[in-house]
Amino acid sequence: MKILIKLGGTLLDSAESRSRLAWEIGRAAAAGAQITVVHGGGKQMTRFLAERGIESRFVNGLRVTSDETLDAVLKVFAGTVNHELVGAFIAHGVRAVGLTGMDAGLAEAEQLAPELGHVGKPVRSDAALLHLLTGHQYLPVVACVAGDRQGHYYNVNADQMAVACAASFGAKQLLFLTDVEGVRDRSGAVCRSL
Repeated sequence: MKILIKLGGTLLDSAESRSRLAWEIGRAAAAGAQITVVHGGGKQMTRFLAERGIESRFVNGLRVTSDETLDAVLKVFAGTVNHELVGAFIAHGVRAVGLTGMDAGLAEAEQLAPELGHVGKPVRSDAALLHLLTGHQYLPVVACVAGDRQGHYYNVNADQMAVACAASFGAKQLLFLTDVEGVRDRSGAVCRSL
């Protein structure tokens, strides 16, 4: 069974939490599930920027990504957060591979809105690399960075990245593991199913 799991950045903030998640997900992979993980890292990004005296700005829940903060997107999401998570999987014997949406055209994005800067939305996803890796018992771990056809890269909302990848991967299940209560409808009530 193909499963895509989206991990929220708060769940990845401690080594203990990463280890516990890697162990649980690794057990499912060892039982034969073809799993891909997509992760965020908002908490880690906010901390990284604050340590450098850069204030995080948000518009409608999306992080404004300026020229100044674009480099941090790669360092934090594709670098630190991705590698720490891959390391946790490897420590539990899982053959994890760290990726971004830019790798092999996994997720193509376009700029969402000029006022958000380098924030993109997924417009296409090609899961050929995910099929190749999971078909050989590797576990792809995808950071929420995607690019356009000109080679520009964007900070992409990890939930949107997960949905795009799950659809192209043909996932039978899309699981969101996060520290928030759930997705809310227009009235503010938590949706019990989507």
